[in-house]
Amino acid sequence: MDNFNNFLNVINLRDVVDILIVTILIYYILKLIRNTRAEQVFKGILLILLFIKISQFFQLYTVNWIFTRFINDGIVAIIVLFQPEIRRGLQYLGLTSSIKNNFSQNKEVVPETVEEIISAVASLARQKIGALIIIEKEVGLTEVIETGTEINGLVSSGLLINIFIPNTPLHDGAVIIKGSKVKAAACFLPLSDNQKISKELGTRHRAGIGISEKSDCLSIMVSEENGTISTAENGVISRYLDIETLEAKLLEIYSPEYRARTIFAKRGDNNEKDKF
Repeated sequence: MDNFNNFLNVINLRDVVDILIVTILIYYILKLIRNTRAEQVFKGILLILLFIKISQFFQLYTVNWIFTRFINDGIVAIIVLFQPEIRRGLQYLGLTSSIKNNFSQNKEVVPETVEEIISAVASLARQKIGALIIIEKEVGLTEVIETGTEINGLVSSGLLINIFIPNTPLHDGAVIIKGSKVKAAACFLPLSDNQKISKELGTRHRAGIGISEKSDCLSIMVSEENGTISTAENGVISRYLDIETLEAKLLEIYSPEYRARTIFAKRGDNNEKDKF
């Protein structure tokens, strides 16, 4: 009890703030690298640090020297290994609220935009037409947009469906949507090299996961084999989604206040839900 009282006497507000900031930083670093290759590397580094402490305790000087040199000289290697996560972390630090402001200033187009995307995905899934749609959030995808064909047109179900019709000029590649605009089609995306991804997933799904690893976008994938709908965020794929779940994800992006007033609720009043 005396030790605890002494601790309270020594610690001050500045120490509490210092510890709190470090705790928050560690939390967000762990959150950033979760379910990525960097997570395993991070665990390996922690294990090496543990070996260093153990070797110091047991006075294993050679082992301690080897592990210490590995840590000291391995900074460059660590930066290379963590390059995707470092890049994504720096991107998040520079996030702005521009896209959120755009949505808040154009609330009247929010339900219409979501409805058009949902209608297109439902139709593509029903017809088993493969599709890859990327919803840009706050991290810009200008570099990706430049790899495709610029469209810059309003989001509409007909436009999205026509883009992905097989054997059409723009069907091969990804569509990038920013706000209420289809920015480009036939865009090339980086493939994920995550070895944990199921082998049954093809290039389309790996591309959707890959771009989500490098930005905060939402990837929507429709399988041409079975018409299933999948999404990817932060490098994590969610498979076999229904339309209602996809709609909820889109509403979280476009306008959180619309969550309780879903499009399907409106359509249910008009008995129009069957057309999906």
